[in-house]
Amino acid sequence: MTAPAARPLRVALGEYDIGWHDPERSLGRARALVADAAASGAQLVVLPEMATTGFTMDRAQATPLDGGHSARLAEIAAASGVWLIASVAATEGARSGSSTAQSRPVNAAVVIDPRGAISAVYRKQKLFAFAGEHEHYAPGTDRVVVEIEGVRIAPLVCYDLRFPELFRAVARGVDAFVLVANWPSSRRLHWDTLSRARAIENQAYVVAVNRIGRGGNLDYDGGSVAWTPWGDRAPETTSANGVRIATIDPGLVSEIREKFPFLRDLAPNCE
Repeated sequence: MTAPAARPLRVALGEYDIGWHDPERSLGRARALVADAAASGAQLVVLPEMATTGFTMDRAQATPLDGGHSARLAEIAAASGVWLIASVAATEGARSGSSTAQSRPVNAAVVIDPRGAISAVYRKQKLFAFAGEHEHYAPGTDRVVVEIEGVRIAPLVCYDLRFPELFRAVARGVDAFVLVANWPSSRRLHWDTLSRARAIENQAYVVAVNRIGRGGNLDYDGGSVAWTPWGDRAPETTSANGVRIATIDPGLVSEIREKFPFLRDLAPNCE
């Protein structure tokens, strides 16, 4: 018997002005945004990269992955009864097979369920050497796909967007990519172009959430977006306080892939 298709998922594009090295201000803004989005029917809220500190090279801002800022975000998710994805600067104990590089913090996208439990962790694989990120954080190596309300989602972080092979590696097994970022306004054209391309070439949704405001002497103008697997903007509604909520439909992914089976022609070494 064929399993029933997953229903559409309502995803809040949670861009906001992160307090630079100010977790309390950041968490307060995140809390209000998540509560507003949940009240408007969002099932998943996506917050930007390093959602509590801004994109920082200060290792002192990192807190334990199994506590600290991750735990505070988990409390926010549980209070509103929604799924939450955001990245944080995090420290963690030695993992099996880890190298001495793991003594450095990681830029980790945490996936939190509506009860406040961490369901999955994706560690940013491509570190932004242009800003020295590779000197302060350890790279991740693992692909992550998590199921949220029946929708298969792969989380990624900011600079990962420039590396299509990371998307290709999991494309066949996902309905949507969720990318969290601190992407400066000076490179906004690249953000718009690459996020849309990743959706079209992988025949999957791309939900890309950026910050706004100013942090670390850089300006950010948002541009958060949800692209359909055909490269169109996904349908949206708006919450009472202006949070955009996009609908992603795994049925459309299946329909497009069946009608235009381009992914079948991928080379075997693409996975």
